[in-house]
Amino acid sequence: MESPIEVVRRFCAAWSNDLGAAELAAFFTDDAVYHNIPLAPVTGREAIANNIASFIRPGAPGIESLELRLINIAANGPIVMTERVDVFKLPDKSFELQIMGTFEIRDGKINAWRDYFDMNQLTSRMG
Repeated sequence: MESPIEVVRRFCAAWSNDLGAAELAAFFTDDAVYHNIPLAPVTGREAIANNIASFIRPGAPGIESLELRLINIAANGPIVMTERVDVFKLPDKSFELQIMGTFEIRDGKINAWRDYFDMNQLTSRMG
């Protein structure tokens, strides 16, 4: 079985591979929780897939692609911490957003994902 860091590395890389929401949600356990800390948490693989589908290809803000660039990654058992720069490509521009993320891995799948970022930066850069 993959180590927790390997699971998270593969998941972050998958965002650059033009996968759909269902394929990205397959990385999660059935009862997983995805929480962008400025927003309400989303619980369950199906709800996570729906949430991801709401903002990627061809999501509401028109995000064409999203690359999760790992800057630093560290693990303590099943907990994986990431420092990332997420690169958003929109039809008429691209921008970067600095993010700290925490992943909890259970049985080779993501059971919890929490991202911490500045919502004002995101909304101002989205335009």
